[in-house]
Amino acid sequence: MSSEIAAVVMAAGLGTRMRSATPKHFHPLLGQRMVDWVIAATRELGPNRLVVVTSPEGASAYDGIEVAVQDQPRGTGDAAAAARRALDGFDGAILIVPGDAPLLTGSILNDLVAAHGNAGADVTLLSFEPPFSLPYGRVVRDDQGEVLRIVEEKDAGSEERAIRELNASLYVFEAGPLWQALERLDPDNAQGELYLTDAVAHVVADGGTATAHRVDGDPNTFVGVNTRADLARSLAVLRDRINERHMLAGVTIADPASTWIDASVELEPDAAVHPFSVLRGHTKIAAGAEIGPHAVVADADIGRDALVGPFCYLRPGTVLAAGAKAGTFVEIKNTRVGERSKVPHLSYLGDAEVGDDTNVGAGGITANFSHDPKQPKQRTKIGKHVRTAVHNVFVAPVEIGDDSWTAAGSVITEDVPAGSLAGFPPRQVNKEGYVRARRGDD
Repeated sequence: MSSEIAAVVMAAGLGTRMRSATPKHFHPLLGQRMVDWVIAATRELGPNRLVVVTSPEGASAYDGIEVAVQDQPRGTGDAAAAARRALDGFDGAILIVPGDAPLLTGSILNDLVAAHGNAGADVTLLSFEPPFSLPYGRVVRDDQGEVLRIVEEKDAGSEERAIRELNASLYVFEAGPLWQALERLDPDNAQGELYLTDAVAHVVADGGTATAHRVDGDPNTFVGVNTRADLARSLAVLRDRINERHMLAGVTIADPASTWIDASVELEPDAAVHPFSVLRGHTKIAAGAEIGPHAVVADADIGRDALVGPFCYLRPGTVLAAGAKAGTFVEIKNTRVGERSKVPHLSYLGDAEVGDDTNVGAGGITANFSHDPKQPKQRTKIGKHVRTAVHNVFVAPVEIGDDSWTAAGSVITEDVPAGSLAGFPPRQVNKEGYVRARRGDD
């Protein structure tokens, strides 16, 4: 038996029960497509070859990964056969993994491959006995307990349906017996498809050996995503895994059930995330920073001891330097806020630079987007030790010099020299008695 192993990820299914224009395997789960979670788990094995079987529509969606195309949706057996050309000449073991099982882990796959090697079998399948009913294939054994075949639920009789040991759709085949068994598949079944499960019976019929690696862990780990409800359940499990990993590494998460963190987010120990917060993309949170409650942070860099929220939205390209603050009802995009600078409330900063030790007053707005679609967005520069007043609009491109102030209610359209006071909206005029005179009151 060869020590080499190839991994085949099955991601060609249409996923009609998702009721979506997006292919099932491409639905996002915490910053990654569903199939990407499976690929990541598979890569933990360090396979000699990795092939994704996909539909023609998905053939260009796997950068840097070898792809095999299943031209027509003729069943899982046909999907596995589609990988044969990609694996031509490979003579080791072939791990076959469903692409719609994002909760799979590398340790589960490693254990399955190890069990296959220890058994010296031609095929090893992973089986489990869930405490609840699932429409999965039943593992049929002989009187000595040896695996004979797998019977899909729709094709099973009453006695077979009573079997509690289910097939998890995870297999390790030796290459030769697999290709030979796939050639013998036929669609004589309830769904009129070529079943990969039937390959197990063909291997046994040809004198090969089949064994099952039974796992007693959480059965949800092996359950595939077929509906939006399944997707939500998988999301919750992945959320909990990610949050636990960060908490064990020293991050405070006040309410893990309401905190959603993408797999690619980085948090340093002693960062804190408060309830109802969402961290997306390649966000980085430094030690001592506090996020939320009710904050959304996407592809942003949050410095040491910075404060975000509550009710704050930080969009891609935002950088909060050490000790900076983005407060309540604040939205920031593609902007650097300097050390100890504050944007405390009710403001929008886009395409801007704010120097150190500056305070942006309530209602501060950078007008960075011209009405002329031919004009690119412009930048606003606000210097160090600046105090902007309430209800200021900064019409880009514009620069506010260091140590400057602005007057309340001002629209700043020209550069402000350092150390200056700028703005001065029109003076208030009071017309005493005007309203009563207009109404004709005595």
